[in-house]
Amino acid sequence: MTDAVADTAAPEPGLTRGDPLTPALFALAIFLSASLVFAVQPMITKLVLPTLGGSPSVWNTAMVFFQAALLAGYLYAHLLQRVRSIKAQVGIHLALLLLAASLLPLSINGALGDPNPAQPIVWLLGTLAISVGAPFAVLSATAPLLQAWFARVRAGHHDGQNPYVLYAASNLGSFLALISYPVVIEPLMTLSGQRYGWTGGYGAFIVLIAALAFVVWRRRAEGLAEAPVLPRSAPIPWLEKGRWVLLAAAPSSLMLGVTAHLTTDVASAPFLWVIPLALYLLTFVIAFQSRPWIPLWLTLTIQAALVAACLGLLPFKTGEWAVIFAIHIATFFFTTLMCHQLLAARRPASDRLTEFYLLMSLGGVVGGAFTALLAPVVFQTVIEYPLVLVLTALFRPWGKGRATSIEWMWLAPVVVICLGPPLAIQYVLHNPEALSIISVQDIEMIARFLYGGAAIAAFMIRDRALLFACAIAIVTLSSHQVVSRYDWLHTERSFFGVMRVAGFNDPQMGGNVHMLMHGTTLHGAQARNPEFACSPTLYYSRTGPIGQVTEAVQLRRWDSTIGVIGQGSGGMAAYVRPDDRMTFFEIDPMVDRLSRDPNWFSFINGCAQAPVDTVLGDARLTIEQQPDRQYDLLLVDAFSSDAIPTHLLTVEALQTYLNKVKENGVVVLHLSNRNLEITQPVIAAARRLGAPELHQLYGETNEGGEMADASAEVVILSPTEQGLAEFRSDPRWRTIGDTEVRPWTDDYVNLFGSLIREVQTR
Repeated sequence: MTDAVADTAAPEPGLTRGDPLTPALFALAIFLSASLVFAVQPMITKLVLPTLGGSPSVWNTAMVFFQAALLAGYLYAHLLQRVRSIKAQVGIHLALLLLAASLLPLSINGALGDPNPAQPIVWLLGTLAISVGAPFAVLSATAPLLQAWFARVRAGHHDGQNPYVLYAASNLGSFLALISYPVVIEPLMTLSGQRYGWTGGYGAFIVLIAALAFVVWRRRAEGLAEAPVLPRSAPIPWLEKGRWVLLAAAPSSLMLGVTAHLTTDVASAPFLWVIPLALYLLTFVIAFQSRPWIPLWLTLTIQAALVAACLGLLPFKTGEWAVIFAIHIATFFFTTLMCHQLLAARRPASDRLTEFYLLMSLGGVVGGAFTALLAPVVFQTVIEYPLVLVLTALFRPWGKGRATSIEWMWLAPVVVICLGPPLAIQYVLHNPEALSIISVQDIEMIARFLYGGAAIAAFMIRDRALLFACAIAIVTLSSHQVVSRYDWLHTERSFFGVMRVAGFNDPQMGGNVHMLMHGTTLHGAQARNPEFACSPTLYYSRTGPIGQVTEAVQLRRWDSTIGVIGQGSGGMAAYVRPDDRMTFFEIDPMVDRLSRDPNWFSFINGCAQAPVDTVLGDARLTIEQQPDRQYDLLLVDAFSSDAIPTHLLTVEALQTYLNKVKENGVVVLHLSNRNLEITQPVIAAARRLGAPELHQLYGETNEGGEMADASAEVVILSPTEQGLAEFRSDPRWRTIGDTEVRPWTDDYVNLFGSLIREVQTR
């Protein structure tokens, strides 16, 4: 390993000696550039979300693009160092900044048209490249460039000997920008305001670079020598470069993995995206300090405890999402901090600074591409997140000499404990009479305590990297088997998520029931017994609010036209009569294929008494192409797991729906959600439009079977009072009181406020 700090030339007399403004100017420029680089990421991704259904994969794919653009910026910074004159370097960089400014204010370039749902990644990467690629890449090059310039301009001074300190300042700016986005920028500013505000910040940054150029050029004007070129240190071995890449790749992969895991079941929203990314940057701040707030030995200890506990609990689902969120975030933070502290300990001399950052950036792209691009193709389930957590254990200390017998003994209870719960689950599933003694839920509860013991045993061998990795791998494999309480019949993965078809035995529904699951959310269930097969279930049951509205609208005429945003298992097709017309609007081709496969579901191809169409693509784009005043009923039920595609609930979206239904038609908004309060923004939007609205909160009865119905929160709208006439007299439908919540628009959404309101009501 090379020395962390290179020796520099002897101090030269002149401007830089005793000049406190120069370091401050460098620090301010780096801070502002980093703030701009990371404020633009949630902003531009939020702009592109509506075209791809609000999927969490949009953020992960966008992150890969930003990492690749960062790599391009770092490569440019590295190559620019071959220009020996620092004055020439500053001039070139200033010229490129001005050239990139021609693309401002930022917007989504429509040159590639609408995305193809079958190949969304290519469209997304291409659109981001032509929309924001140039300004982002040239801005991202600033941090390594300014550190390299600082090392030369301040050569011979104490602060110039360790320019890596400025890297902490860079990441601090990034961290503060990201944290302020969900709690300050997004709630207080529209997207238009954000775009123009960012443009103003970019202009201020150009002024700062011009000021730095003045500092550099003034050296020659005052007869001072050109800033010296730093002496070359020994070449870096390729093995060491490989370690840099791996230590940078693992945190990048984990950042996207934990983001996907958390946003799938909460919301595809910037306030959740930025938390892992902000903590990722904070670990750089800590790791590259001269005296880190958290020493490496403490990081290693905490990380071992957290990763063992997290992997044991990973598959278990609970209503206490805040607890699970905290465990995952803490595990991610300390694992990332461990990798970055190990990376900081290996940083090279200052003359190889840009090479170091270039390889770090390469690692970020490798890790991000693995999680966002390769894993969805290679793995059927989201196994890449726990897999990388296990592999990071190999970065830990390996210990000296061979493992002792006592260390090997700690591995034994891990194996024994982890064999029990899966075997118990399988026994109960294949021996229904055992359910009279103990339930699957009881086994899961016991398993939580057992895995706690396994985590403790794994923790005891944390200083033996290979043994520790084996232990937590065993815990991971075992815990995944425990939650296999259903008979998994089919698993398939696409850009938009993982869909699973599961079998479930329900005697009240005639025996075998098929369920379509995404994350922890059911997207439909159907009894396979012909006697019950065509009964709509869960949210679409005839007793629930969606069923109530559907049957009431169908009573008005013998040939209803129905539109459904969000296909799921196709349960709404059970309502289709011979002269009805139904069209699903679905973004994921995989969902359409599964719901039409009679091996899994037959609502569409079996129960519907008339042909049922599917229009693929984001509903905001595809439904706008439909004729106005066409539908008697339009159902909006497009949530993937519990993620909220906010663009489907804005004032503009509701206006589109109202335009597409007939004068007495009804728009049904299914708003059931476990983590966010989204009803008030919808009510506020409806009232801004002057549309009559009613609300119903329905509690499931489970009469007729566990999957027969489900609790639901629904709001109905109509262009006229006539459309809601029969529902006004139904006591199940009520009007919500006045709300002070600001309605969401295409230019303004405040999901953080929705989260706070939901927490306050619990």
